Amino acid sequence: MADFITTYGIPLAIIIGQSLALLISLLLFTAYVLLADRKIWAAVQMRRGPNVVGPFGLFQSFADLLKFVFKEMVIPSGANKGVFLLAPLVTVTLSLSAFAVIPLDARMVLSDINVGVLYIFAISSLGVYGVIMAGWASNSKYPFLSALRSAAQMVSYEVSIGFVIVTVLMTAGSLNLSDIVNAQKTVWFFIPHFPMFVIFFISALAETNRPPFDLVEAESELVAGFMVEYASTPYMMFMLGEYVAIILMCAMTTILFLGGWLPPFEFLSFIPGIIWFLLKVAAVFFMFAMVKAFVPRYRYDQLMRLGWKVFLPFSLFWVVLTAGVLVGFGWVPHG
Repeated sequence: MADFITTYGIPLAIIIGQSLALLISLLLFTAYVLLADRKIWAAVQMRRGPNVVGPFGLFQSFADLLKFVFKEMVIPSGANKGVFLLAPLVTVTLSLSAFAVIPLDARMVLSDINVGVLYIFAISSLGVYGVIMAGWASNSKYPFLSALRSAAQMVSYEVSIGFVIVTVLMTAGSLNLSDIVNAQKTVWFFIPHFPMFVIFFISALAETNRPPFDLVEAESELVAGFMVEYASTPYMMFMLGEYVAIILMCAMTTILFLGGWLPPFEFLSFIPGIIWFLLKVAAVFFMFAMVKAFVPRYRYDQLMRLGWKVFLPFSLFWVVLTAGVLVGFGWVPHG
């Protein structure tokens, strides 16, 4: 081990430094995204929202963090303690690790692998295991029902998300996320693939258990769903994992359809790419927050019908249509 550090000390130190910088920046961004979510919801309901802790309530998320950390950790006597505590750790670790391949700018990416899309798809698919583990290990009816709902919901909408991504990959000609962004220098993909943009956005809501698809945590039916038996730090880790997953879906929407770090007009290219990227992610999250504020919750049968009878057939049709247009017009993808 000492020889390895001596030989590869500088590269290893750089990688660790970059990883820590990305992790800290992501956690800070998540804290203010959570605050923005609460503020937007409050504004729609014509109230102030968090506004006491710090100027304009800017330190509210950090006050909540201290509250959760110093609360007593309660574990139900009938729970499987090992799996019970492992579940939130799995959720938050998988959510954070997905950002390793997200390009924030032209050369600002932790790991610019050629199969970045497959990596994201694999990580997001594994995220359901944390929910299933929590539902089973709690040894309670409501969490178990919530875990079953979550498994069915994620499977249903990952299928349509997969076909949406296939249409973008065919157009860009690459599985590399940076190449997908560079392929949008002429036109952002949300213009030719607008129906897929809508399907991806709605499927992302379902994938992250956001309203109106929050059947997993339906307060009127399942109290807090799979998190019923959790308190203090494990509960906070579930919430952190959920919001990091939401930011990931906002980032993927930006990369796949909104040109990533590219400016909307050439004369605005003097503004750094990372600024454009963050602005677009914030705009997509604003749409997430507004949907939560004014769209009523779906029934579970409506949720399943939308995924299997509407999104899946239409996304399949769009894949065939995209392939036909690309072959028929002899257009060669950028890759």
